[in-house]
Amino acid sequence: MTVRKAELEDARTAASLAIQMWKAHSVEELEREFVEIIGAKDSDVFFAAVEDRPIGFAQCGLRHDYVEGTDSSPVGYLEGIFIEEAYRRRGYAGKLLEACESWAKEQGCSEFASDCELDNEDSLRFHLKMGFQEENRIICFAKRI
Repeated sequence: MTVRKAELEDARTAASLAIQMWKAHSVEELEREFVEIIGAKDSDVFFAAVEDRPIGFAQCGLRHDYVEGTDSSPVGYLEGIFIEEAYRRRGYAGKLLEACESWAKEQGCSEFASDCELDNEDSLRFHLKMGFQEENRIICFAKRI
């Protein structure tokens, strides 16, 4: 398994992996977003590959606003991480996280954070296993007026 930084021409590949996690979007919409993310200075994408075939990705960025449980700014932030089901529980996601954390350190960050949905038990277990500490739980509300 290798980890490599995404290039602009990898946006479609990232979108093809991301659609498996973010199903409310289209591949085309995600591809446009990944072009922006990969091309930006304050974000990056990394691939995990087996025999040169991407089997997962991690998207990280810098957050300059307040991040729960942190004291500094900017904070490195794990925006999304995904490994194809057949390759899970082999340490690949951990390697992607390490790449994101290294990237954040290179950007001058001393803290790294993330989040997950309240009902996403797999993500919660992953984060705790990777050394994250739970900082807060919220339920957000909205209504049309």
